[in-house]
Amino acid sequence: MSRQQYHLSHLNIGRARAPLSDPIMAEFVAKLDEINNLAYQSPGFVWHLKIDIHNPDDLAMYGEPGMVFNLSVWESMEALYSYVYRSHHAQMMKLRKEWFAEMEGPNYVLWWLPAGEIPSLEEAKSRIAYLAAHGPTAQAFTFKESFPSPDSVNEQEGEVQGTMLLHPDPALRIVGGNMQETR
Repeated sequence: MSRQQYHLSHLNIGRARAPLSDPIMAEFVAKLDEINNLAYQSPGFVWHLKIDIHNPDDLAMYGEPGMVFNLSVWESMEALYSYVYRSHHAQMMKLRKEWFAEMEGPNYVLWWLPAGEIPSLEEAKSRIAYLAAHGPTAQAFTFKESFPSPDSVNEQEGEVQGTMLLHPDPALRIVGGNMQETR
């Protein structure tokens, strides 16, 4: 098996319903270290932009007041998917509406980058803007409408390699890094 040449970048954003010091956000803030530590210990985790949510300068990095963000890199779509939907993190996802306001555009974006590279926050912001403007493409996509890693296509056979994962929506599954409908 050849060495993996690409990793999956992930940016998720949310507009907090209140300042992080507000009681409305207390449960989110209290669980953040636990959830981040779970990511660090998860199979396939590569990197995470560490910020101090109590430091106004770190929070201001995104450039929009009230915007909370997370930028990470994973070995594969399957690894990130397992962390997001099959670990304790899934419980946090169910509570998202308690802490974050509805957004008009996408609240996360995925894209492939060469293994060993670390995405900048500016690149991540440009990817989510691209997704909002153009919809899912190989440049910026989502779990539901994804694109395989450039190194997952077997050039000789022209087949996508990888495993199948079930999505919380029973009509969707991930095959070779690609979300497919089963209907």
